[in-house]
Amino acid sequence: MDSDPAPGDAPDAGASGPASDARSGPPTGSLPDAAAGPSTGSPPDAAAGASSGSPPAIRVLVVDDQPLIRRGLALTLGVEPGIEIVGQAADGQEAIELARLLRPDVVLMDLKMPRVSGVAATRAITGEHPAMQVVVLTTYDTDELVFDAIRAGAQAYLLKDAEEAEIVETIRAASRGESRLQPQIARRVMEELRRAGSAPRVAPSPSPLPGPVDEPAWAGYDEPMTAREAQILELIAEGLSNRDIARRMSLAEGTVKNYTSRIMDKLHARSRTELAVKALRRRQG
Repeated sequence: MDSDPAPGDAPDAGASGPASDARSGPPTGSLPDAAAGPSTGSPPDAAAGASSGSPPAIRVLVVDDQPLIRRGLALTLGVEPGIEIVGQAADGQEAIELARLLRPDVVLMDLKMPRVSGVAATRAITGEHPAMQVVVLTTYDTDELVFDAIRAGAQAYLLKDAEEAEIVETIRAASRGESRLQPQIARRVMEELRRAGSAPRVAPSPSPLPGPVDEPAWAGYDEPMTAREAQILELIAEGLSNRDIARRMSLAEGTVKNYTSRIMDKLHARSRTELAVKALRRRQG
């Protein structure tokens, strides 16, 4: 977990549940605690969910350097329907190794840890496994850490005072490719955007028909965006999910997902969160 928290920052997130767990944590550099679910190295069993008629469980890797909090999160989240804790890591280096080995859907990532930080681990994991989603869970909300984590590819950013239900819902949302920012984090993002320039301008509504965008705010990238892509980007910046965008634009959800992937490639964004931040920054002109 984040070392040296500010005064008053108790190891709160999820720690109350497993206080009775008296096992000591692994020594630094050791492999993580035994995970619920398949043995270390076991690939996801895609047929498990299909055979029962229910969707496969969301495979989660929990990363925190404090054993009590790490195990507390694992125990708390592991009893949630549709969530499977496949591993636990005590630092960023273990997280990188286990992400490669266990192939989780979502990595719940602390930031300030020994050996390799959560930001560096997030960058490595999202770079090597683009389909994996990283949800940051930390006690720190400094501008530097927030934007470093988003730039590294984090899909969501939560503080450890978040309610259990909010953490669970954020994991589910991240597994669907949706971005989530806790309100106080969203405020910091908006404050940074306001400091970055003048008041936001109102962008013209792009034509629903595909075609090059004449909007100079989107110039300067490897490929010009189409009007349809610009329209979808504006909706992403408003915080809409792929499903909501599909409904608003009368498109298939898969089509919106494909557009989003192309936009991320063109804007060199690692996550929807970073994509939304880039879009809001461009509005600043």
